[in-house]
Amino acid sequence: MEQAILIGGSGGQGVLFLGRVIATVAMLLDRHVTWFPSYGAEMRGGTANCTVVVSDEPVGSPIVREIDYLIVLNSPSLNRFVKRLKRDGTLIYDASLIKGDITISSGRYRVVPVRASEVAARVGSVRYANMVLLGAYLRLTGLENPEVMKKALEMTLPERHRLRLQDNLRAVEFGYNGHGL
Repeated sequence: MEQAILIGGSGGQGVLFLGRVIATVAMLLDRHVTWFPSYGAEMRGGTANCTVVVSDEPVGSPIVREIDYLIVLNSPSLNRFVKRLKRDGTLIYDASLIKGDITISSGRYRVVPVRASEVAARVGSVRYANMVLLGAYLRLTGLENPEVMKKALEMTLPERHRLRLQDNLRAVEFGYNGHGL
């Protein structure tokens, strides 16, 4: 089993952090992983994306043409990356920020709208939208394990944000339990 995930959004939305958490969860579950970040020079407010490859076998390259899962937090990322989504892949997007109909090209891929920013605001800040989307992704893939998730966040959160661990976990739980769908 090999899975390629691309996460896209703007700098400051936690795109790279979301990818690192997915990679860490997979590593803790004894999977082989690559994490490949990419961001514009302007950082906050600029474009940001990362690719995570999770596999049962060693990963040959972090660079992938087609992706199994696309997680997007803004319209420009959706427009830019949706053409890389495999047939029967899954698009998970923040329906609070991306408005309008997401047309499914001849039933080519599965679409999962999540009102992540709205749900994150209920947790305490829209900054947790990435964690709500993480919860939705974990539910769809079966990678969810509460103990592993907590350990992955403890390992990944910068020291200055450790006080927000419980809010992050709560946002993941909200996404996992289908809030915002």
